[in-house]
Amino acid sequence: MRAGKLSEQLDVQIRWLIRRDMPEVLDIERSSFEHSWTEEDFLSSLRQRHCIGMVVELNEEIIGFMIYELHKISLRVLNFAVAEQYRRNGIGVQMIQKLVDKLSQQRRSEIELTVRETNLSAQLFFQSQGFKAVQVLRSHYHDTDEDAYLMRYQLMEAPDWLPFEGVRNRLTAYKDAA
Repeated sequence: MRAGKLSEQLDVQIRWLIRRDMPEVLDIERSSFEHSWTEEDFLSSLRQRHCIGMVVELNEEIIGFMIYELHKISLRVLNFAVAEQYRRNGIGVQMIQKLVDKLSQQRRSEIELTVRETNLSAQLFFQSQGFKAVQVLRSHYHDTDEDAYLMRYQLMEAPDWLPFEGVRNRLTAYKDAA
């Protein structure tokens, strides 16, 4: 993983998203995605009991955000963006690390998200953070017929020390099917 110098030099904080952050979050959303969420989309998601919003703040300016759901064994990222002028400076890496820090071997052990098939930069970013594409979701988006990739980060892979190759293959196949 590549840690950005910007995040080490400046006072970057990741905190809960609050209502007054919405205008800046919406600006980042609109400039990041052709098919962007509306304010109602954000509010509808955040009203759910198991949904959490977080923002990245730099000098009292919102420069990134993520919306995710808590599930029994996983976190599911619904939306994730960094303001264009701050990309490739380690901000997204810190956001992913914040999610990874919420995982534990006893409870939640994976992070899942979907990425549009045309969003190559997001696919490459998440791959660089340890996510793997595990499934193609055909015509996934309601606004287009575009496919999506289901990407998954696993806290722990099948250990290499398993005595039989068949056992390791079955474990991997089981995780991929889940």
